Amino acid sequence: MDTYSLKVAGVTRELPFVAIDEKLAFASFVVISDTELVRNAAPLIAKQITGCDVIVTAEAKGIALAYEISKLLGHPYFVVARKSEKSYMKDSLETSVKSITTASIQHLFLDGSDRQKIEGKKVCLLDDVVSTGDSLKALEDLVGKAGAIVEKKACILAEGDAAKREDIIFLERLPLFRKNEDGNYEEIPE
Repeated sequence: MDTYSLKVAGVTRELPFVAIDEKLAFASFVVISDTELVRNAAPLIAKQITGCDVIVTAEAKGIALAYEISKLLGHPYFVVARKSEKSYMKDSLETSVKSITTASIQHLFLDGSDRQKIEGKKVCLLDDVVSTGDSLKALEDLVGKAGAIVEKKACILAEGDAAKREDIIFLERLPLFRKNEDGNYEEIPE
């Protein structure tokens, strides 16, 4: 098996395996440029996160999804935590995270103008995939520093044990995989 066949929001995608180590792998899910998947998934998530004032996502894979959900909910904007501090950013907040999909420590920055947009507001933290939960936790830390209230946490896929979490909304479970004796990847059962 070279890919994992995933069906979510009425769309099927073949996801290539990416090794975590010699025995474990994850199926690579990239939604940022997948218009069809975003268009299908957004309404399913949007109806579960009503009551939130602002969508907050981390750069970059959740941006298209955040846009589409914000549009469906009639929100005038959404907020993106950036992975680098830009020269135009003033009074920004920062937090750090080690993600399963990134080789080094990542930093997330929230511009002062975005901070004002979420202070005292009920926010939905949005991502494409929640796996270890470390990226989501960093985003939660960042919006907490800004004085926002985390009302909901949502994603398209919950990977591995994240599917057992009761604090996130997700559309489908994405399994992790291990190599078998033949050198092929097989799904790790729940």
